[in-house]
Amino acid sequence: MAREHFRAELRQRHRMPEAAALERVLARQFASPEAEQRIAGRALRLAQAVRSAPRNAWSAETFLRHHGLSTAEGVALMCLAEALLRIPDPETADALLKEKLAGGRWQDAPDDGSLMASAADWALMLTGTLARWADEPDDDLPGRVRRVVARLGEPLVRGAVRQAMRLLAEQFVLGETIENAIGAAAAQRPWRYSYDMLGEAARTAEDAERYLQSYLHAIRTVAAHTPAGEVHARDGISVKLSALHPRFEEAKRSRVFAELLPRMALLSGVARNGAIGLTLDAEESERLELTLDLLDALATDPQLAGWNGLGIAVQAYQKRAPVVCDWVIELARTTGRRIAVRLVKGAYWDSEIKRAQVLGMPGYPVYTRKGATDASYAACARTLLEARDAIFPAFATHNSRTVASILELAGESQEFEFQRLLGMGEALYDALAAGAAAPCRIYAPVGNFNELLPYLVRRLLENGANTSFVHQIADPAVPLEELVADPVAQLPRPYEPHPRIPLPRDLFRERKNSVGIDLARRDELERLESAIGADRAQGTAPGDDLQPVREPGNLARVVGGIRPTGGEELERALERASSAFEAWSQQPANE
Repeated sequence: MAREHFRAELRQRHRMPEAAALERVLARQFASPEAEQRIAGRALRLAQAVRSAPRNAWSAETFLRHHGLSTAEGVALMCLAEALLRIPDPETADALLKEKLAGGRWQDAPDDGSLMASAADWALMLTGTLARWADEPDDDLPGRVRRVVARLGEPLVRGAVRQAMRLLAEQFVLGETIENAIGAAAAQRPWRYSYDMLGEAARTAEDAERYLQSYLHAIRTVAAHTPAGEVHARDGISVKLSALHPRFEEAKRSRVFAELLPRMALLSGVARNGAIGLTLDAEESERLELTLDLLDALATDPQLAGWNGLGIAVQAYQKRAPVVCDWVIELARTTGRRIAVRLVKGAYWDSEIKRAQVLGMPGYPVYTRKGATDASYAACARTLLEARDAIFPAFATHNSRTVASILELAGESQEFEFQRLLGMGEALYDALAAGAAAPCRIYAPVGNFNELLPYLVRRLLENGANTSFVHQIADPAVPLEELVADPVAQLPRPYEPHPRIPLPRDLFRERKNSVGIDLARRDELERLESAIGADRAQGTAPGDDLQPVREPGNLARVVGGIRPTGGEELERALERASSAFEAWSQQPANE
């Protein structure tokens, strides 16, 4: 019954007012001045270690230093990386290169000797100068490059850009196959690994079957080659549920449980036999409740009894995150298993905002201020650390302030771990490893270049915002004291959402946004189904002079009737509409 209480609260918090959600989050945080001083001091020391460490030429920090996503160049690069994969003909690819990159000032990027940035800069500078060569002087290096381009042509530029993208992307994948990845991981112990078999959501049943076989092979291979030990100390696999079913959505709940649950039970059984962990990755917020229901079904499956490798990722930027933590803790205690929880801040923020706006929802499922997300993360971390008897917490972060907060909360116990993304946060985690603060795991993508780019774009969007730690730590102009300051203390009082992100209903100045139906909410679907059922129960029979209208999903059922409009009647209607248009068009929208 306790879990049902938490599920009701989940629905209530889904899009609740942001200030109310934050108030509940802050109630879970500690406020000891002494603790805050220790956190600030440790965070500053970690940040100093990160900034003073030799710069990895291929790191995300270096890339964002050169082409941050707050710049036209950074946005163009991300657009290009995704689009080039989807353009089948060279003519359209050349047009894209001109459109996206002609205005960039790639040669103005900071010169710090970075190999990765140099490779990308050369390719992008070639492209940019190609489209505006007539406006540039030819007595410098760009001029000499321009003459080469003019002689060799756009195909060379296109190839150079693709190669630059490949060089960048290869730094964020551990191997093209799980065997390659395990071999690379063996050379980097004592890091633990969670392997992510790259691939986006399945579009067809064939896609889902292919991903299922990929996961099965990966689980068996990891189980056979990872060092022996307790399940939470061994390497594991992260599973994207939408890759295993083409209709992983609330409206297809019965089909999901009939088709996807057996697949997850199969994967979990293989992981159990291999004594490794299997984590359900977090996806879009409308899939949260369905994901929790699948986790519930797996946790209560008697065939998986005694296995503590089941895990789930929780997104702190959602207003529901603290209650999700409560629910998972209750599930773990009820089933007598220790569930792993990977706490992340979240990688779908942009799309969550946009979907809520498209639907005209009363609010957002996520916070609009980074400081509020940081507060939610800290509150969830405290909840998880206080439940280590039932939960194995894993904290995915590249932020030294967040790391320091968790170490303060955890005390002397190391019954948890930190996690980072491959290719990001290396200096921070080297400092952590040197201090033996806690075990660390690397979230490592496995797959080819084409599969990696969508993942890479999400990660760079997640870490490339002006306010992100990864972005700012690479900028020497940002004081470290400012970088590690308490984000909660910087929130406005009284709290207000970000002024540049109006509520979805207030998106337009001249009128209210239209309201849609949230088909991802079970209670909305149940209400809609009830209304349809009531309508069907009434029954409708058209008169003799009417043509029957049938329900699109059930052609045997007549829902009404229509009488075709005659020519004269149609003419009169058009005349009335035309005469009324002028007055109607001048009517204020709010009237």
